[in-house]
Amino acid sequence: MHTIWLDIPLLVGRMKNILVIGATGQIGSELTMELRKRYGNSNVVAGYITGAEPKGELKESGPSAIVDVTDAEIIENVVKEYKIDTIYNLAALLSVVAESKPKLAWKIGIDGLWNVLEVARVYGCAVFTPSSIGSFGIDTPHINTPQDTIQRPRTMYGISKVTTELLSDYYYNKYGVDTRAVRFPGIISNVTPPGGGTTDYAVDIYYSAVKGEPFVCPIGKGTFMDMMYMPDALNAAINLMEADPTKLVHRNAFNITAMSFDPEMIYQSICKHIPDFQMTYKVDPLKQSIANSWPDSMDDSCARKEWGWSPIYDLDSMTNDMLNKLSIKLKK
Repeated sequence: MHTIWLDIPLLVGRMKNILVIGATGQIGSELTMELRKRYGNSNVVAGYITGAEPKGELKESGPSAIVDVTDAEIIENVVKEYKIDTIYNLAALLSVVAESKPKLAWKIGIDGLWNVLEVARVYGCAVFTPSSIGSFGIDTPHINTPQDTIQRPRTMYGISKVTTELLSDYYYNKYGVDTRAVRFPGIISNVTPPGGGTTDYAVDIYYSAVKGEPFVCPIGKGTFMDMMYMPDALNAAINLMEADPTKLVHRNAFNITAMSFDPEMIYQSICKHIPDFQMTYKVDPLKQSIANSWPDSMDDSCARKEWGWSPIYDLDSMTNDMLNKLSIKLKK
């Protein structure tokens, strides 16, 4: 790879050719389709790894390519071939999986990010790499967690996310790479199933409700965590990358949130539609310990001020949409 950095001006809402790395994952699959809807099918490349190939509409609607973040040459070749100017780097292991495979989590999350940023440095790409509420730790203020506060996570997932924020800032400050990020809360989707996260219960519970099955909750009553419905998460990722860079103070990464609830609140929200739905508790010690280290609620005022962040869905409107969409999906 070339090692000479070119002084390329930061993008201002000028995404033309976009690469989504991790395009077959929970967020990536829906983000790729949303980007294609907004920017044109042929302008968004779905990057995937062997064994996780795109299927159905994701495969048929636009170009795709093997992109392994641990291989810088592969990333570079795809960026050159498709003249990529913006990279959404979603390659990562989720929290629970990362704890069982910490070395792999680091290799994908940090070594992979280094490769992405190096390619972006040479070819003048803007880069979105999400952080998470997992970047906070037990010593972080848990109520209305500030944008700028102590971050001392004790999980590999959290450690990698803090490193993501710092490394992205480094490439922006030293090389001028247009890096941007949000700290995603738990993401709830009616399209793609969860893949090993602490907040997965908030997706699984809807499936159980629609199927008419009782739900056994692995997170204890009274455990609050920030959450967000997928449509809001997609808007956040895209709107931040379209934002005027001169107004961005924090860049890597913005607190964003839409709602905060504990298991009992989501259960009660579902019961408004399915009164006989039943839920019991069997706490998973690992998931509970991770959840206890995360914020109960976050202050996202910086995102609102700097690039106009504003979610659409609250708990009840999300529940209504989730139940409607899953009822249709599961009857097919």
